[in-house]
Amino acid sequence: MNDVQLTQQAPPQNLDRTVHSQLARFTHGISPASLGGAYLDWLTHLLLSPGKQHELLEKALEKSMRIGWHAMTGPVDQCKPCINPLPQDRRFSAPEWQRWPFNLIYQSFLLNQQWWHKATSDVPGVTAHHEHVVTFATRQLLDIVSPANFPPSNPEVLSVTLKSGGVNLVQGAQNLFHEAIRLAAGRPLPGTEKFRPGHEVAITPGKVVLRNHLIELIQYSPQSDTVFAEPVLIVPSWIMKFYILDLSPENSLVKYLVEKGHTVFILSWRNPDAKDRNLGMDDYLKSGALAAIDAVSAIVPAQKIHAMGYCLGGTLLSIAAAFMASHQDERLKTLTLLASELDFEDPGELGLFIDESQLSFLNDAMANKGYLDGKQMAGAFALLNSRDLVWSRMVHDYLMGNSHPVNDLTAWNLDATRMPYRQHSEYLRSLYLNNDLAEGHYRVNGRPIALSDIWIPVFALGTERDTVSPWHAVYKIHLLAPAEVTFCLSSGGHNVGVVNPPVPGVKRSYQIATRKAGARYIDPDTWHSATPVHEGSWWPALTHWLQRHSGERVAPPAMGNEAAGYPVRGDAPGRYVLVP
Repeated sequence: MNDVQLTQQAPPQNLDRTVHSQLARFTHGISPASLGGAYLDWLTHLLLSPGKQHELLEKALEKSMRIGWHAMTGPVDQCKPCINPLPQDRRFSAPEWQRWPFNLIYQSFLLNQQWWHKATSDVPGVTAHHEHVVTFATRQLLDIVSPANFPPSNPEVLSVTLKSGGVNLVQGAQNLFHEAIRLAAGRPLPGTEKFRPGHEVAITPGKVVLRNHLIELIQYSPQSDTVFAEPVLIVPSWIMKFYILDLSPENSLVKYLVEKGHTVFILSWRNPDAKDRNLGMDDYLKSGALAAIDAVSAIVPAQKIHAMGYCLGGTLLSIAAAFMASHQDERLKTLTLLASELDFEDPGELGLFIDESQLSFLNDAMANKGYLDGKQMAGAFALLNSRDLVWSRMVHDYLMGNSHPVNDLTAWNLDATRMPYRQHSEYLRSLYLNNDLAEGHYRVNGRPIALSDIWIPVFALGTERDTVSPWHAVYKIHLLAPAEVTFCLSSGGHNVGVVNPPVPGVKRSYQIATRKAGARYIDPDTWHSATPVHEGSWWPALTHWLQRHSGERVAPPAMGNEAAGYPVRGDAPGRYVLVP
């Protein structure tokens, strides 16, 4: 939709857009209509299901008897819990929670949480999407009233309060006051100034060799006398600043690859504003990934490229690879996908925010500005893991009175980016809602492309606790591409599982196995149970894989190629990463 069309909208539609835009500021872009429709679907079917109601009544009585019996016999059997938290729930792991009466408090909460999960799932007639939305939203509401969030019911807070004479609560109140003032003034989190791109992070030496209206392309300086002949091109997601892959030197994947003898290029996406509202997915493909491939081919001629993409950057790079394959363009040597989905049929909890109502609401929220604000997106991502990102931090900062540590990854995460109106709408609808890419309906230049045309070797990384790109969804590359696939599963989440350097003393692990081209399919759970676990970082496994698919080492290429139209335009990290 262009500016002329916007001005021609009927006044009622303009009013709707204004209301939705203002409402989205408070809901972090979540549609109240979508949420309300899901609860109405669930409640209507529950009221019409007497068998389910009877089952829930039996469960409620059973759980009441369990906690009552535990209250009477707990001291005799050494307070053995009647219910244990899920492995990822660390709220009640401290020894203080195992003492009376706090053991009864947290176990009553867990039993209640378990009952509500049963109540919101497996109700006959409720659509799968609505069931997932209601289950998720109810869990979020229950997390608000967790006993861990209140001083009288949290033994850890009570213990610290008694020992400090209440100093922790005073300090926590000060933390809350300063945080409120900071947010109202729009100031950055204290400590982030210690991680400035080009100063403390994103400092791997290199040059900008391409700049257009959408990207800067950085070529990193060699750190060895010889390099592998084939260059590495990294395409990060456009919903993040590129330097997540070039953080502090000890956490920089870029620096690690350069030191291993690879000629590395990386895209730095420009942070769009209202003037870029009409940039679409085709622009990001042609002026982004394909323009970078053209530049790398010109700077390192006669060599194929190791293409590497992170998150949606990997999705875009896969689109580029399929498009190139359909045109017999063989410039890519391998394809590495880091936490990148290609099949969005089951995108995990992120899919809870994707339906027609939600997309319509988001479109209205973006229409006036011409882009999606990164802060709204960050709020939605925080909801996916509110237990750790919201409530645990509240307890840590405001009840325990501690200060929240800031590291390079935290500072990067707060360096929010925006997305153009048209591009964001297109990728949500075509990829997430319609799943066009996996089903062969995604079009480039008006013609559909097929991932089954990709025959170059693929290295795909999934991360165990990923709420953005669940590893089971990433694993579906085995179903989509007939090529040789090396799949690696890393410990950690979407960011930490990727920023996973080989540091002594830090507990990390990964699993890795290769399926030969054309080999039989192995389902992800069978793969997971049969593949051995390796201790340490997966980064060495990646470099070994790249070396296995590389030729001999040669003299490093020149920085840029002025004769081919790619002169050096400045030092890394360039200009675009500095645009707020």
